[in-house]
Amino acid sequence: MLLIILIEISNLVKKSIITLQESGLPVFLWKLKRKISWWSQESSIISALYNNTYNLWISKNEPRTDELDKYKALSAKFSYKPKISIIIPTYDTKEEWLKEAIESVRNQCYENWELCIADGNSSTESAKNLIKEYATKDNRIKIKFLCANNGIAGNSNEALSLAEGEFIALLDHDDILSFFALYEVVKLLNIDRNYDFIYSDEDKISSDGLRRFQPFFKPDWSPDTLRSCNYITHLSVIRKSLIDKVGGFREGYDGSQDYDLILRITEKTTKIGHIPKILYHWRSHDDSTARSRGVKLYAYEAARKALSDHLKRCNKNGKVAIMREGFYRVKYDIIAPLKVSIIIPTKDKVNLLRRCITSILKKTDYLNYEILIIDNHSREARTFAYYDEIKDNSRINILHYDKPFNFSEINNFAVSQSNSEYILFLNNDTEVIADEWLTAMVEHIQRKEVGAVGVLLYYPNKMIQHAGVIVGIGGRAGHPYKLHYSWNPGHFFRPAIIQNLSAITGACLMTRRDVFREIGGFDQIFPNILGDIDLCLKIRKLGYLIVYTPYAELYHYENMSGGSSNGNVAALSKAVTNFQNKWKNILDEGDPYYNPNLTRTKEDFSLRV
Repeated sequence: MLLIILIEISNLVKKSIITLQESGLPVFLWKLKRKISWWSQESSIISALYNNTYNLWISKNEPRTDELDKYKALSAKFSYKPKISIIIPTYDTKEEWLKEAIESVRNQCYENWELCIADGNSSTESAKNLIKEYATKDNRIKIKFLCANNGIAGNSNEALSLAEGEFIALLDHDDILSFFALYEVVKLLNIDRNYDFIYSDEDKISSDGLRRFQPFFKPDWSPDTLRSCNYITHLSVIRKSLIDKVGGFREGYDGSQDYDLILRITEKTTKIGHIPKILYHWRSHDDSTARSRGVKLYAYEAARKALSDHLKRCNKNGKVAIMREGFYRVKYDIIAPLKVSIIIPTKDKVNLLRRCITSILKKTDYLNYEILIIDNHSREARTFAYYDEIKDNSRINILHYDKPFNFSEINNFAVSQSNSEYILFLNNDTEVIADEWLTAMVEHIQRKEVGAVGVLLYYPNKMIQHAGVIVGIGGRAGHPYKLHYSWNPGHFFRPAIIQNLSAITGACLMTRRDVFREIGGFDQIFPNILGDIDLCLKIRKLGYLIVYTPYAELYHYENMSGGSSNGNVAALSKAVTNFQNKWKNILDEGDPYYNPNLTRTKEDFSLRV
């Protein structure tokens, strides 16, 4: 616990010192004032506005409680009706909360379930009597009273021992299921019976159960996101035979016992389904991490331990650090520091190129790299004077590409002139911030399952320019959190964590030579825009992961580079049409690393209403 607190304090101090050094006292005080103001407003004005929007979303997207009979009739028509065992470990639970949890199960429109409750020797008789009363009323409710409190993991295993269903659903003793939760799970299983693990979106409810807020609309299965935080949480439904295979819950991981279980389950199956609907309501109260992540600090050390175990089981060498409560960084060891070719197309604007090159040479802690400058029709004398300055640097090679500007062709040409295992495409209007930028990318691209790695880019004022790409926003692709400040936590801290995405910007994109060859390089039908997004989608189509890391940080002086043909409206329009035709299925279905309940017209993860 003390270690976690010290880490949090250390991170705050480091960020404050960096801001003071880079921006000075006036800017530091201004940012501090804005941050305090933002957090205070978040709990009042912004929160109220968002919750009003969420209430509208609920009214438009969820079945009403008076439709229960309709959904019961639909459930009865399923050809496949597996029994689902819902397990609840209890200990000194508030009677009204436990009652609501049990009633939420009894009110399910899918009726082939059993509720398995294990009480860890609660100190009061009221909760025990309530459980007995419900077991008498409904023979689908099984109970076990333990002689001692065995902790969350131990009590959960006791509840699990009662289960006879084909699938196990996890429910905390103070939370609530949507009345259509099991219906949606079985509906998905009727589409594909092979799913081993299904999870849903969730929200929070007030302690009195009257208010719903903070909906968490999750991405589809994202292994790197899971290694950064337990984004899956609730509702989790798992094939019982698989839980038995991994040995159930493990003691010593209390507070993160579900995270540990999910990590072990997802190591054993790829049949993982996501239901983008709110099926679980997580109660927010003083003793719950739903209200404050600082309530159970021991849980975060348990999560770090679970992640470390997970890496060992997956034969991944690395370390796990707690970045803030509930969020982690897996830092992989570099297996072999293979050479990186940094490819930088350019045309004049030598002040940009000089700043970019200088920052690489001064701020790169990864030593095995070369810089390939691809000059495309530069004309200014000072450009060539700069080339004369740097030509004797053993790391730098200057090549000339004399054809008309075509982003895809230039980069394909550059790759053909290099022989490095790792390729980094970099804009000339970027500037390195973090010394570990290249190391932070190599640690991921060395993983055989990863096909490309992207970074966190800022505008010069430290607003976010790129924190990954969401395909489908604006009819093509958009940058989430563009023009948001870096300290804005965004949608569940997504800008600040390592995660999987469908695409990343070509302004700073690393891939492997073997992957680049396998997909055939950049498609030359995209001469000016969308070539990078197309490249990523080709990589994803072959089954590789795209990884975004916020630990590689650069400034991006966007729209300051020359030779981009941005003014050619006809060329831009043609590129957009080509992209929409080529990737129509993804644009229609939606980005799997986004969520269909989130807007496609803005880049802020706001609700789609």
